[in-house]
Amino acid sequence: MRIGELAEATGTTTRALRYYEEQGLLHPERSANGYRVYGPGAVAVVENIQLLLAAGLTTEDLRAIDGCLLDPVHACADPTTKIRLFEQRLAVVQRRIDELSRVRGRLVDQLAELGGASVAA
Repeated sequence: MRIGELAEATGTTTRALRYYEEQGLLHPERSANGYRVYGPGAVAVVENIQLLLAAGLTTEDLRAIDGCLLDPVHACADPTTKIRLFEQRLAVVQRRIDELSRVRGRLVDQLAELGGASVAA
């Protein structure tokens, strides 16, 4: 399939697909006229890329598990690298949540001191 077809099949843009290719995450073939041609597994790869980026992984992280991008996220011949990356990203997300909770608490306190409306927990 060509780039426009892959974009439509995955609900993304051709620009995003070219970016994934630049980052070394997608590996299309080239036709005689230079058009990108994607194999049957490309839809699964793009869906996994989107899922993992939305989960907080970086394109650098995804390059480290490139061999597993065709597989469902939970399946890979050797999940060790995925597990390590997921644990690291989960720790980052938890630190962000903790910091946001502290900021929220300070804002609630400031609002109460100013006589503003109470905020639900």
